[in-house]
Amino acid sequence: MVDSNQTRLHTNLEDPEEGQGSGAHMISTARVPADKPVSIAFSLDNAAGMLCSEEKRPPTPPRLLPSYHQLFHGAKELIAKLDQAEKEKLDAAQLAREFEALTEENRTLKLAQSQCVEQLEKLRIQYQKRQGSS
Repeated sequence: MVDSNQTRLHTNLEDPEEGQGSGAHMISTARVPADKPVSIAFSLDNAAGMLCSEEKRPPTPPRLLPSYHQLFHGAKELIAKLDQAEKEKLDAAQLAREFEALTEENRTLKLAQSQCVEQLEKLRIQYQKRQGSS
């Protein structure tokens, strides 16, 4: 025989709006006699396994853990490769800018060198004329 206190406790624990979607487990007291004390124990030892991350995802089933870890590791590798590719892209852009600047500097230096060669040739001709007239 079930007394009214036990029925109320059973009804409260199995409230359909409470804990839905949260993975909460309901405790049924239908088999507990009213004259027996009930103790509930809860351990936080496995609480770390309850949530996979700060996103509060449900735990991964053990049979899927190897695949999950492979995917997670693969994702980390891809992110690292993307970061490396972005760094290389920035480095390549910097090198391209430096190349353009050095190319322009090289053109300027070649122009200056050709002007110096012309001036030196003119000075050599003038010097030869002076040597010939003296």
